[in-house]
Amino acid sequence: MPHTPLHVLILCTGNSARSILGECLLERLGEGRVRGHSAGSHPKDAPHPLARSLLEARGYDTTRLRSKSWDEFAAPDAPPIDVVLTVCDAARAETCPVWPGHPVQAHWGLPDPAACEGSEAERRAAFEDAYRVLEHRVHRLLDLPLASLDREALGRALEAIGREIPEPSASLSRSRPPAG
Repeated sequence: MPHTPLHVLILCTGNSARSILGECLLERLGEGRVRGHSAGSHPKDAPHPLARSLLEARGYDTTRLRSKSWDEFAAPDAPPIDVVLTVCDAARAETCPVWPGHPVQAHWGLPDPAACEGSEAERRAAFEDAYRVLEHRVHRLLDLPLASLDREALGRALEAIGREIPEPSASLSRSRPPAG
């Protein structure tokens, strides 16, 4: 890949939960080798309070977190994005901006913990599940031999990582509408 560090942009619609968690995980676990960014097609006013609470409980500094439009990353002065990961099916289906440098794109879909209905404990568990799945996927990304993969191989590897994890747990399944 062309840039060191590797810049990864995680997208979802609201940029308030999954993509924010992913950005923080990439920043911490990437240890400077990988930089995490997040954005949304229709960003919320702020990160979800339960996402912020979970991150703070794990020692993350959340003072600079904000929900951002994906347009910020298509601008000429944006950081050089190497990889774009969508984490929600809605963002995957939308027409994304034309990203400078034509980054590798892959889908890491998982249910939206912000859409989970239930008790406070069930809602917190949904955020925990999303964090756990994203943490696993970020570790798998960091285990890849990034310097030796071409664009196609990286894209295939990232897509495979996005399919690796089965349904996280019952708490996240509550955020999905009933089938049928």
